[in-house]
Amino acid sequence: MKLHITFFVLLLLSAANGGKILVWHTDGSHWINMKPVLETLVDRGHQVTVLVPSTSMFMNSSEPSRFRYEPFNVSVSMEFKKKFIEEFLLFSIYEVNHMSYLQIYNKFIGFIRTNMDYFLKFLHRVVKSETIMKKLKKGNYDVLFADPIYPGRTPTSACELMGKADIWLMRTYWDFDFPRPLLPNFKFVGGIHCKPAKPLPEEMEKFVQSSGDAGIVVFSLGSMVKNLTTEKANMIASALAQLPQKVLWRYSGEKPKGLGSNTRIYDWIPQNDLLGHPKTKAFITHGGTNGIYEAIYHGVPMVGIPMFGDQPDNMVHMEAKGAAVTAKLKFMTNESLRDAVNTVINDKSYKENVMRLSRIHHDRPMSPRDEAVFWIEFTMRNKGAKHLRVQAHKLTWYQYHSLDVLAFLLIIDLLLIFILFKSCSFCFKRCCSRKKTKRKAE
Repeated sequence: MKLHITFFVLLLLSAANGGKILVWHTDGSHWINMKPVLETLVDRGHQVTVLVPSTSMFMNSSEPSRFRYEPFNVSVSMEFKKKFIEEFLLFSIYEVNHMSYLQIYNKFIGFIRTNMDYFLKFLHRVVKSETIMKKLKKGNYDVLFADPIYPGRTPTSACELMGKADIWLMRTYWDFDFPRPLLPNFKFVGGIHCKPAKPLPEEMEKFVQSSGDAGIVVFSLGSMVKNLTTEKANMIASALAQLPQKVLWRYSGEKPKGLGSNTRIYDWIPQNDLLGHPKTKAFITHGGTNGIYEAIYHGVPMVGIPMFGDQPDNMVHMEAKGAAVTAKLKFMTNESLRDAVNTVINDKSYKENVMRLSRIHHDRPMSPRDEAVFWIEFTMRNKGAKHLRVQAHKLTWYQYHSLDVLAFLLIIDLLLIFILFKSCSFCFKRCCSRKKTKRKAE
């Protein structure tokens, strides 16, 4: 199962109207997806409490919020977290291309262990704190809403906890994914953060309107990758300068040489609002799930520059559906990037395909956000959703893999073979003994 597409809902106690919901912290793009669901739950009269650590890049317990934060201190500094992310990005984007498979494996395992220790420190600060645990017990919460990132101390305990989840909210849908058999407690809510575009800031709108009939290209590599090497940045700037469209590029690094007059750099851009603008012709993206769904929502063809994680696989989905072209950062040149953007803009099939996906995305009984809220409330109203969970979660490992059945059949087979062998042996001996008796009589 892909980690980037799931939330789970776990029943804690009996539910009532206007339920109490406890939310385990998450970060990055996962928080961007979770937050609008929590705001909708508050609108519907529920009390939402979010456990938030003192070290978080996206969650801030001091900011005004419509739901309640329950902060807890952790021994991990923000500097350590930023350094870890920088090292991981450096490895994933650049170093991996110059390492052997064994080096990649050892480096990746090291990152996993560091990340596991990091999350366990967060977990211990909650479960080992008598003060926090007393508050949580007194809260009498109805449901736990969490992103399943290392929810246990060991893989076994993690699987046991996730196996108890009543509902899984999958951050995907059939506009993006491919058909496959799934369990009845898997609900697809891809695009829960998407919304209609709002007006752009005045200065940005003026720049967009100056593009004329050529339109604009939106370029963002996500919230994690804010800058590139000088060589790559200059190469990208050179490619963008050759486009007839105006380009809005989210980039925090040093201004690249050869940056064209058609390109403007921003530390932050209202990505959803730009993708929903009628003058937007293409979206250059790193292939993150959030950005892809915003492009599908607004019907914008994509050029993907996947970096790490699920991004390459996401772009494979979009290419297979005819809505995107992928350019690999390692082999990318200014000509290949320029040609990729021109292809998705000038070849009408890309626009037609992404508009077809957009129609599929919008043609649903209810919005993804409302569906997510419905299933959370469903879990509270019915005191869980055990009727949707398969019984496989109650089986032991040898029962799950049918080893007990195989052992039984093997014993039966061996017993039959033994009986057949003994029967043949008995018959053979009887025949031989009769022949010997007959010879003696003669």
